[in-house]
Amino acid sequence: MSTFSIFIALIILVCFLLILVVMVQNPKGGGLSSSFGGGGQQMGGVQKTTDFLDRSTWVLATLLVVLILLSNMALPGGSAASDSRLIQDGAVEQTIPQVLPEAIPEEPEPENN
Repeated sequence: MSTFSIFIALIILVCFLLILVVMVQNPKGGGLSSSFGGGGQQMGGVQKTTDFLDRSTWVLATLLVVLILLSNMALPGGSAASDSRLIQDGAVEQTIPQVLPEAIPEEPEPENN
């Protein structure tokens, strides 16, 4: 398995986790914390579940951006493969013809009497 494939698998996993974290959050601030009694109650060392969900959203989003940037460096091929064969050989073909074709003369329109 190539490095690029590993990055793609990690990106898909992080996207899935990010979707789950965002879907659990409540846009009105209630979210998962209101289901467990809300308020300033501590649960598992985290003061509020919304703080945990908010922090995990930022961490997953940052991780996603970093993985995307790193996967760009792991793309197969490198810079030498993207160069044109004409540039590598040093031969440059001219794409514009030396002589332009003659203009086609317009036919006179028939006169209707």
